[in-house]
Amino acid sequence: MSIERTLTTLTEVEWVGDESDELFREPYVDIDEWRDAPVRHRYVHGGFHGADTLFSFYFPEPKVFGGRFFQHVTPVPQSENLAQQDRGEYSKIAFSVDSGAYFVETNGGGPDAANPMSGIDPTIGAFRASAAAARFSRVVAAELYGDTRPYGYLYGGSGGAYRTIGSSENTEGVWDGFVPYVPGSPMAMPNVFSVRMHAQRILRDVFPAIVDAYDVDGDPASLELTAEQAAALDEVTRMGFPPRSWFGWRTMGMHAFSVLYPGVMFMDPTYADDFWNVEGYLGADPSASVHRDRVRLTTTIAELVAETATRGDDLVAGGVDESFLHTASASQVVSGVRLAEAPNGWILGAQLAVHSGAAAGAVIRLSGVEGDTAIVEPGQDEIIAGLRTGDEVVLDNSSFLAAQTYHRHQVPGAEYTVWDQFRAADGSPGLPQRPMLVGPLMTQGASGTVPSGRITGKMIVVACLLDREAFPWQADWYRSQVGAHLGDAADERFRLWYVDNALHGDDDPQEFPARSVAYVGALETALRQLAAWVEDGIEPSPTTAYEVVEGQVVVPARAAARRGVQPVATLTVNGTSSAIVRAGEPVAVRVDAEAAGDGVIVEILEIETDADGSEHLAAPFVFEPASRVVVEAQRTFTEPGTRFLALRVAAQTEGRASDPHARVQNVVRARVTVTP
Repeated sequence: MSIERTLTTLTEVEWVGDESDELFREPYVDIDEWRDAPVRHRYVHGGFHGADTLFSFYFPEPKVFGGRFFQHVTPVPQSENLAQQDRGEYSKIAFSVDSGAYFVETNGGGPDAANPMSGIDPTIGAFRASAAAARFSRVVAAELYGDTRPYGYLYGGSGGAYRTIGSSENTEGVWDGFVPYVPGSPMAMPNVFSVRMHAQRILRDVFPAIVDAYDVDGDPASLELTAEQAAALDEVTRMGFPPRSWFGWRTMGMHAFSVLYPGVMFMDPTYADDFWNVEGYLGADPSASVHRDRVRLTTTIAELVAETATRGDDLVAGGVDESFLHTASASQVVSGVRLAEAPNGWILGAQLAVHSGAAAGAVIRLSGVEGDTAIVEPGQDEIIAGLRTGDEVVLDNSSFLAAQTYHRHQVPGAEYTVWDQFRAADGSPGLPQRPMLVGPLMTQGASGTVPSGRITGKMIVVACLLDREAFPWQADWYRSQVGAHLGDAADERFRLWYVDNALHGDDDPQEFPARSVAYVGALETALRQLAAWVEDGIEPSPTTAYEVVEGQVVVPARAAARRGVQPVATLTVNGTSSAIVRAGEPVAVRVDAEAAGDGVIVEILEIETDADGSEHLAAPFVFEPASRVVVEAQRTFTEPGTRFLALRVAAQTEGRASDPHARVQNVVRARVTVTP
């Protein structure tokens, strides 16, 4: 039945679901309407009777439908209406329609599907809800386009990468290809966050020097660090944190660790006490600075403070850098508790234990402490409702400090080489170990199973070299798992692309556009190349050439040698990466940009820094798109000091300069020292 000749709306059809999963046998459609934004499409919304799973389908007109669908999965179950909120450059609906695909999204099984305490089967949120929606979308597509089977491609990042991988490993015939991006390993949680927080605490006074040392033409060997600082920087770097990514130290905060570490304490209730008292743990060393930073303040509540804005209402895009906030109620008002005394010390991650009143015995998670006010993490309404002025509370960061070295006591198998720094000469752990590895348990809650590499269909993984939350080596770890399963045939079904100068988040604009770029263009390229690979046998761009050296992923300097899909550029000032000039002296600027594969360079623009330190995109250079572009200009600096030039380069990976999609970015920097 064609879309123009449908006599009844889809809401009037009595649908029959797929028999393969009894929970999803009764689908329904409750909205069926045409919409013109962001592009012309038919919007279909519905769910499954007897289940909490809801879905949204976005169907293009028949004349542009190419016989496929793209389906996005968020890090944790969220709304099925996220895509329609995004009208910017990276609209998933517009990209899908322009790629001949309809778009699918779900609520992942409902708000409780992400809560391990809800009793809901974790496989529902992990892959079953997504699979049910994918299957039913084909039923609706047959009604609209005719009875053919559309190809399906699932993609998701961070926790959504776990769910994408879990879907590949635990289903057959639902999807034909997968694009997990910025993936973690089974040992990611909480370990990548614990080691990062340990470094953030110890290195907090020397980050400006570290950032400069790892910037263009910097010298890490010149850093003047204490023994404790040097050890912390070495530990976090060998665990995989990209040292070039410390430029965000002021704002990176706790990220998901605020949600993860209370779970660690729940799963391992004796750990904190052992940390402070048992030999082999940092807290048992009386000379460790962790004692200086420990805060235990007994005080009372002077005032309950509530904000009218709701935290989470603006989290509509389902981005991988914000979705962890949805593990708590996103609709709750953010509350604060003003204390009778203001604490002193490094109190990031402190908790508030209630010792009297109706809420006595409760422990409140805090997102921070500002002066004498403790800011409460959302989703704790029942506890907050029991608080009263005058209640005795204890502000305590003991558990948070203990959790920061939890990774040292979670040494996994030998395949996780970044833990070699904690192994003795015979390969055994050199420090006391906890009774269980919590990482795989947390991972299983996201993906339904622990990733094994036993993929179905074809897969392209996209990972980022400046990723602070999913260290880049973890994508290589999964590649090794797939290789162990597929052997010599791995390259026939699997690719891994690394994107340099990109962080974890899939949102834009960047907080620091002179240092990082969005990687969504690489995802769009992956989906299009994956479809061509599955449907027409066209080989996608090759896996990025790289090495893993002591936890760090290292890639070649030139595009041809690096492979993958990202353009590579060099920027010189007076013929070098770092120049010393006098104030007012012209500086010769030259950028040489080269696209990967069949791509063409379509954009080169400068990122300017304002007087207040903020950065913005300037007017682009004018040139003819080509596989390689060289642009020359002059810049003059009138004030002494160190200046950095930064240019953003973009390549359209298919060689179609006019196509706004599949544009992969990179950024390149040069240093200019201006003398009087």
